[in-house]
Amino acid sequence: MLILALLTTALLFGGMVLYAFGFAAFLFTALPPDTAGATIRRAFPHFYLFVMICAAVAAALLWHSDRWGAGALALIAITTVPTRELLMPAINRATDTGATSRFKWLHGLSVLITLAHIGLAGLVLARFAQGGVA
Repeated sequence: MLILALLTTALLFGGMVLYAFGFAAFLFTALPPDTAGATIRRAFPHFYLFVMICAAVAAALLWHSDRWGAGALALIAITTVPTRELLMPAINRATDTGATSRFKWLHGLSVLITLAHIGLAGLVLARFAQGGVA
């Protein structure tokens, strides 16, 4: 179970980093802005679902070995739900209505949430590396 928890947490961390710093950035350099925006809008629900599932599975796998790590992963899963269901649609509405300043604020909030999730997953991985998980 511990190896599966480690691998699932690593998948979560790597997937979030790749999506945030690789895929999204690549789209906006490889495609015209309108096409990139439409593509990223279609991809984000899947990204958030990936985060929720990986974090929840990793938390469940880690629960008996590291309650702190499991709690951090559960927090990622739980806080992704309103990010996906409330924040993402609000960002889309701001884009659709041309509310540029609202879009910037909401998008900034979503970036901060994603960075916090990446940081928490990284801390859990660091606990593995330092032997804090038994």
